[in-house]
Amino acid sequence: MNISKVRKFDTLTINVEGKITAQTAAEFENFINDNLDGVSNLILDLKDTDYVSSAGLRVILKAKKVMNTQGTMKIVNVQEDVMRTFVMVSFPDIITIEQLPI
Repeated sequence: MNISKVRKFDTLTINVEGKITAQTAAEFENFINDNLDGVSNLILDLKDTDYVSSAGLRVILKAKKVMNTQGTMKIVNVQEDVMRTFVMVSFPDIITIEQLPI
């Protein structure tokens, strides 16, 4: 998994490449936590993410809870397989998600 970021004013876009697994979820969580100061708009770009484990889902939920207190969060460019996982756990009901066009 590779993680990168783009910060423009109070908007932070985090790009994740690869798989978010039980082994990489802590790195993902630390990266998010280390970069949220002063952020009121968080965007997770999952264009290059092809798998999210339950540990990754937990990290995303924790980020959403933080952003509920300081701004907004959305997930963009979700691949079809990852979107299926999100739908199974009702993420679209609690987080704004924009899927990649088919």
